[in-house]
Amino acid sequence: MAERIILHCDLNNFFASVECLGREELKGKPVAVGGSVEQRHGIILAKNETAKKYGVKTAEAIWQAEQKCPGLIVLPPHYDQYVRYSRLVRRIYEQYTDLIEPFGIDECWLDVTGSTKLFGPGERIAEQIRQTVKAKTGLTISVGVSFNKIFAKLGSDYKKPDAVTVFRREDMERLIWPLPAQEMLGVGASTLRSLHRIGIFTIGELAKTDPHMLRLVLGKGGETLWRFANGLDLSPVSLSGEEPVPKSVGRSTTTPQDMRTAEDIALTLLWLSERVSRELRANHALATVVQVHLRDNRLNVTEHQRRLQQPVRLAELLRKTGLALILEAWDGVTPLRSIGIRAAGLVHEDESFQLCFGSDYEQLERMERLERAVERMKEKYGRDAILRCRQIAGGKPGQHLAFKGVVN
Repeated sequence: MAERIILHCDLNNFFASVECLGREELKGKPVAVGGSVEQRHGIILAKNETAKKYGVKTAEAIWQAEQKCPGLIVLPPHYDQYVRYSRLVRRIYEQYTDLIEPFGIDECWLDVTGSTKLFGPGERIAEQIRQTVKAKTGLTISVGVSFNKIFAKLGSDYKKPDAVTVFRREDMERLIWPLPAQEMLGVGASTLRSLHRIGIFTIGELAKTDPHMLRLVLGKGGETLWRFANGLDLSPVSLSGEEPVPKSVGRSTTTPQDMRTAEDIALTLLWLSERVSRELRANHALATVVQVHLRDNRLNVTEHQRRLQQPVRLAELLRKTGLALILEAWDGVTPLRSIGIRAAGLVHEDESFQLCFGSDYEQLERMERLERAVERMKEKYGRDAILRCRQIAGGKPGQHLAFKGVVN
């Protein structure tokens, strides 16, 4: 069986690069995209290469970034433009293969195994894509070429910006294994601490560790990481348009004013839950776990979760579960600066699951039909066309809303 040829294409500094397109006055200057300072979303969302040289980092506070780089130009985000350019680049990928799997708005895996007879070896295809994206959009990408998805992603991260890196099977011990363990997909901060505790610091050390020991330390995921490190990832690249059910869907917000009452929290949580519910419906998914996180005005963060008796996606049920979790954890006194809710343990809506005694399934079905109908009206007439009574009284967090209809 022929070796697969997988590309991982990563648009460099995507948000910041889009903001700089056609703006000669920004050339060579440190630029970052940041949330609104006035609305207290003052963090760095993206930065260009010049800002990166000053040590500016994604997710740090804008004031911290400006201390490192006094001349930093901070621009507001324009998500409609990011979606537009992401789609333009996707069309370029589609000229080479229909096996395209997105990994966020700025990254995709491509399986070009069947395209080599038309376009040449994987490295040549990667170079053609890199040059075409640059010529047609003005954006640069880094492309990793390898025999599986994990090592292809390592390749795109290996050399940036505007570069192609090839990791062949014979390069594994020489080039890949010496890399720090955290460079590999699946090794986050918590996992990395666990690996360091048992003396594992590189991908090679991870590959050579007994997988049974890794399972004891990291659970089932330990064996998965062992397979990744040894080049044994066989996961396919999804067909373009066939998006897999995500592992979780979440929304969070930092409100302009601190939340001081249960009513403030409930209103904000309803607003977030409606967005989570809408995304679950779009992905044909239901949640089996609800997670919340809260951050108070002293920046203390706590997270809590609860497994549900049955899969759900109704906004009101997500809100009730999330509110119960928050009120159990909150002291009722300390103002909250931000909250978030996440639907996790997702299952496809067509999967079978055990029924729960005591649940009124006819009522749940009526609520589902109602939420679908409301969602269709909002899509047609605008997000504020229909509101629940409690939303009319409170509005969006920090805003006053006009309305045209009411749902209790």
